[in-house]
Parts: sequence; C-alpha cells; structure tokens
Amino acid sequence: MSDASVVVCCGSGGVGKTTTAAVLGMHAARAGRRAVVVTIDPAKRLADALGLEAGLSSEPQRIEGVASAGGGELWAMMLDTAATFDGLVRTHADDPEQVDRILTNPFYRNMAGAMSGTQEYMAAETLHALHHDDRFDLVVVDTPPSRNALDFLDAPGVLSRFLDHKIFKLAMLPTRSGLKIFGAAAQPIFKAIGKVVGSDVLADSLAFFQAFSGMETGFRERADDVVALLRAQGTAFVVIASPRHDTITEAVWFAQQLRDQEVRLAAAIVNRLVPDFGELGDDVSVGGRGDRAVLVANVAELRAIREAELAALQPLIDLAGDAPVALLPLLDQDVHDLAALDRIGAELFP
Repeated sequence: MSDASVVVCCGSGGVGKTTTAAVLGMHAARAGRRAVVVTIDPAKRLADALGLEAGLSSEPQRIEGVASAGGGELWAMMLDTAATFDGLVRTHADDPEQVDRILTNPFYRNMAGAMSGTQEYMAAETLHALHHDDRFDLVVVDTPPSRNALDFLDAPGVLSRFLDHKIFKLAMLPTRSGLKIFGAAAQPIFKAIGKVVGSDVLADSLAFFQAFSGMETGFRERADDVVALLRAQGTAFVVIASPRHDTITEAVWFAQQLRDQEVRLAAAIVNRLVPDFGELGDDVSVGGRGDRAVLVANVAELRAIREAELAALQPLIDLAGDAPVALLPLLDQDVHDLAALDRIGAELFP
C-alpha cells in the first residue's frame, strides 16, 4: 500500500470485497496518500461501507473524516458505464458534429448500455483516467465477482482485437469506400445481414460505423495503454475470500488465472474467520455440567470450526507463495461507517 499506484480487489460475491477496498483506501489516506476507491458494482455497498446515505455518483467525491497530517485524502465513486463511454467519444471525436452523430445513434445507445463487455472495458477506462488524474496517487478498484473480474482484465485487449478484426473492417467498408448508408445496404452481404438483424438495425449500425470513422486509432491506443497499466509493476492484485470451500475454490481459481497471465498477486485477504479464543488450558475439562461447562464446550466448538476453516484455506495459502495472506476475524456487527472500517483496518494493519 505504500508504493502501488493501482490496487485491484478481486473475489466472488459476498466475501466483503467492497468493504476491504474501502479499508485499503482509508488506510492509504491515513498514511498520507491521496486515494480514490471506485466500485464497478451498481449496488450501494461501497456507499454503505463509507456511511454515505446519499450514495455515490460517477464523479469522485471526497470522504470527510478521513485525513492525515501528511495530506492524505480518501475519495470514492461508482462507475457509470454510459457516461464513461460518452466521455470517450467526446475525447476521440474530431468535432462536435461527429459527437452528436454518435451519441444520438440508436445502435450506439443500445451498445453503450447493454453490449457484453462494455461495463468491464469502461471500468478499465475509468481506472486509466483516475490513474492519470493529478488529484490521486492511488486508485483502488472494487471489481465484480471474480470470473467477471477476468473480463475486466481482458476487456481492453478484446477491444483492440475487435478493431483489428475483419468484421469491424467490413462494417467500416461503407465509410472507406465512399458508399452512402443506403447504397451500402443494397450490397449483397449487407442485404443478407439485414435479413437477420432487420433493416433498421443494419442502417443504424452502418450509420454508427460511418460516424465512428477516424476514431478507432484513438480507441486502440487507449486500450493498449490500459493493458500496459494492468500489467505494470505498480499495479497490485489482491484476492479476497471468506473461509468457505466455494469462495476459496473461486479465489484459488482466480489466483491461478492471474499467474497464468503473468499478473502479480500482491496479497490475499480472508474475511470473517472465526476468531481465535485462545487455549482452554490443561486444567479445564470439556465435560461436566453447569454454565461454565457450557461455555467451555462452546469455546471448544468454535476452535474446531476455526481449525476447519484454516484447513479449507490451505490451497489459497499454498498458491499465494511469497504473497502475504491476511486473516481477518468475523466482527460482531455489520460495517456501515468509518469506525467499523477502522476496526478492520486495525486487524489488517496492526
């Protein structure tokens, strides 16, 4: 947390990933860094963890009550896929007329909100923008559940490959050959496509690609920059899990995928482990009757549960290798304010 410029938090749903991302950002701010936490999850988990009743917007907002003598700050935001895509169009378009042609195009409007992979690519784009924002020196990303987080990792490369694909070049043919939209639609191959998707959809899509002409180079270069950032030395991936077999299996799978893609696993964090209540002592008998015996039996049962949880964690610990694995205890209350985040922070950074 002292030298990374990007921290990507990955894990399956319900393991405390969003809360952990908030804790990491808050610790960085208390250590004097200017950190921003961005969530891809449209649910209000990050806002709830930070105690923000009004929720988060698509613009970074500073979290009051988190500061340090070293000038640290904590900011937070929620991804807005459509707004981010619109911003990219405005960045790469040649003039306001091109922007208007694209943003008002029905094909674009449907694609910006619904096409598979759009959210993940726009998340990577948001990461890129925040990384180059002078207000921040650390970006903490809270990703969707882990198998979707791989989409986040792959999305920029997928876009680059699509822009080089023959299908995209075919769609750009009307522009590059000087054909008008309806003239292109009369060509045999486009007529065949129109029978499948509908003539209106075909016309809208061809109009979009005609409006998109000249922007693909900027999109490709930006995507390549994001790929490089995700694999840079200053980018740290943290896998988060809870001590259940299904979430550990998911965490192990994801950590293995990172290794296969030659991406560095910086740490693993396991939330909600049954606390260690200490040794019972040789003079304490588990048997017998009475309140004390019941309490002793309860502690023994909790110790057995903890030992089973630790055994379930072993595959993740083995795969982590030299990367640290932090074990955080189950708390006696939900996390819904900065004080609760501080409690977790005290366990994570003693």
